Amino acid sequence: MNDLSMANTAIREAFDIQAIRQDFPILSQQVNGKPLVYLDNGASAQKPLAVLDAMDRYYREMHSNVHRGAHTLGDRATTAFEGAREIVRSFLNAHSTQEIIWTRGTTEAINLVANGLAPRLKAGDEILVSHMEHHANIVPWQMIAERTGAKVVPIQVTPEGELDMGSFNSLLNDRTRVLAITHVSNVLGTVNPVADMVNQAKALGIVTLLDGAQAVPHFQPDVQALDCDFYVFSSHKLFGPTGIGVLYGKAALLEEMPPYQGGGEMIERVSFEGTSWNTLPYKFEAGTPAIAEAVGLGAAIEYLNRLDRKAMEAAENALLERANQLVETVPGMSIIGTAKNKVPVMSFKIEGLHPSDIGTLLDQQGIAIRTGHHCAMPLMDFYGVPGTARASFAFYNTLDEVDQLFTALQKVQRLFA
Repeated sequence: MNDLSMANTAIREAFDIQAIRQDFPILSQQVNGKPLVYLDNGASAQKPLAVLDAMDRYYREMHSNVHRGAHTLGDRATTAFEGAREIVRSFLNAHSTQEIIWTRGTTEAINLVANGLAPRLKAGDEILVSHMEHHANIVPWQMIAERTGAKVVPIQVTPEGELDMGSFNSLLNDRTRVLAITHVSNVLGTVNPVADMVNQAKALGIVTLLDGAQAVPHFQPDVQALDCDFYVFSSHKLFGPTGIGVLYGKAALLEEMPPYQGGGEMIERVSFEGTSWNTLPYKFEAGTPAIAEAVGLGAAIEYLNRLDRKAMEAAENALLERANQLVETVPGMSIIGTAKNKVPVMSFKIEGLHPSDIGTLLDQQGIAIRTGHHCAMPLMDFYGVPGTARASFAFYNTLDEVDQLFTALQKVQRLFA
């Protein structure tokens, strides 16, 4: 038994993958007459029974609007809703639930911050992003830059798919007002050295935002240790429901920022002479919130908390290691992004094949991957490709599924050859 096999055996003993897969009922189905192999987790992860049951129980037993209902169901709903906020606070290690804002997802969270920081920006100021950002961490800043006269400046990426730290150091200057950077690339899987980058930015008084959408499914961030000003993520990538996300922000900055939307909940008092805002976090939560979705997200995090997180990370690393070993078994296959530190995401191309053809033919074999530009067109331009195929793994995937992926890719390659 080689070292990798011994490591995988130890991982399986610490991490009962078959028991875990029973928690995800969607994984047991067949697609096109084949057992489903779901490798599109980077786009949206599947949901455990704990999440489905929590949301079902909410609707069956406690549904009501929150905060002002003078009745039992209102109290139950409010307790569950605010309890989920506390679960998120603990997950991120934020100082207070006042720093946890519910949003519709990562995209809305970034838009909220960008609009909130607009009063700080003027002509000549610079907003530092990178070439590996998701469009959601580029376009909102471009929109704010157009309004304020500021400029969006991209940090370069190396051919291996890592941030060019020389580029970062050269671009950081006294005109930089915001650093908005992805914690983990959705295309490359690269884990960026965000703690060091935030530390450098902080020394210059630069406001920092970290896009954690692709990070939180694989490891637990600590916003106090990172010392970032804002951290954002989406529930649906963290094994929770769609339609809800999280903005963590330092209270002092959130207090300074104007509300993002107007309406119920975010007000303290309304009159035609003027309106005053509610306290944090409600100042940024206009209207009836996604109550059931918040409960579902809380349940997803509690589910993850019951797992051995180190064993989970080791299991995911074994999946990526196995995939990397099998690349050479598919003629013409090459990997986009070979960073030393990455989560189990594999973007690839096969010579002579269009990514969409690869995805369609894999689907016929029951294997779900993502194809296209992955909302990262500047990165595709950097690599000179129209798009890639992407297999993104989660802790409930198995080594056998990795083997099935590459067996299917060999069939696809032979078909076109």
